[in-house]
Amino acid sequence: MAPKSPDSVEGLRAAGNQSFRNGQYAEASALYDRALRLLQARVSTRAGSSDPEEESVLYSNRAACHLKNGNCSDCIKDCTLALGLVPFSIKPLLRRAAAYEALEKYPLAYVDYMTVLQIDKSMTSALEGINRMTRALMDSLGPDWRQKLPPTPVVPVSAQKRWDSRPSENHKDSAKSKPKEPTTAKNKVPSAGDVERARVLKEEGNEFVKKGNHKKAIEKYSESLSFSHLESATYTNRALCYLALKQYKEAVKDCTDALKLDGKNVKAFYRRAQAYKALKDHKSSLADISSLLQIEPKNGPAQKLQQEVNQSLK
Repeated sequence: MAPKSPDSVEGLRAAGNQSFRNGQYAEASALYDRALRLLQARVSTRAGSSDPEEESVLYSNRAACHLKNGNCSDCIKDCTLALGLVPFSIKPLLRRAAAYEALEKYPLAYVDYMTVLQIDKSMTSALEGINRMTRALMDSLGPDWRQKLPPTPVVPVSAQKRWDSRPSENHKDSAKSKPKEPTTAKNKVPSAGDVERARVLKEEGNEFVKKGNHKKAIEKYSESLSFSHLESATYTNRALCYLALKQYKEAVKDCTDALKLDGKNVKAFYRRAQAYKALKDHKSSLADISSLLQIEPKNGPAQKLQQEVNQSLK
């Protein structure tokens, strides 16, 4: 196979990729820019010979350099250009979402992450992004944050098939992590309707908790999670019910799931510490209390629980 000419589009892109891998982002960006100009000059002299996929990749790669250098505005511009050429491409969607997130444009980041999940529901970076955006949007926009979001575009089946049939680096990474079992609520991307149904069911569960009917509350929370597994509060609420019913192992599992969604969830740490204490796993209980107190050093219930666990060790 003949080597790529260093002055060709392919050669410049390869050189840019190497510079990027070496952490030389400004140099990589300049190489991608040269490749783009060369490609566009080639297109202008040959009517109808445009290579939108190659051009899209170059814009996306240059966007990655902008993102690494903290130039989020230019990253967004390049990703948008890339998506204009090849709609619903994974990498520019993820890079644009990260740039929006860095600029605290959380609704726009949420939409891009959700778009990615329509294409590949096991994409870890998109799932983690959705979890972060959900928490940020709840904090900034309140409980009705979903009504304030721009619409998420529906990804056509043709775009999904294109992604499935082309083994890009992202696809290889996600394929390794794809579960073998059938699709469940844990790996299904919830629709807006699913998320709303989950919210209603969670509130119904909360009402049963107020009435002291923990078994019925568990049913409602479980049903809520079958529609959407993206809210850590549903897990911690169900864990509270399991604690009341002395189903401590189930409480530990729910708190662990909540912490996967929100690593600083104080209720999850506290309730799991309570469950570990009941299971006489005092070391794990103290570890959770310590994690909680790093987040809220003056948390009274946690300090009291710490004293109780330490007392049990004497």
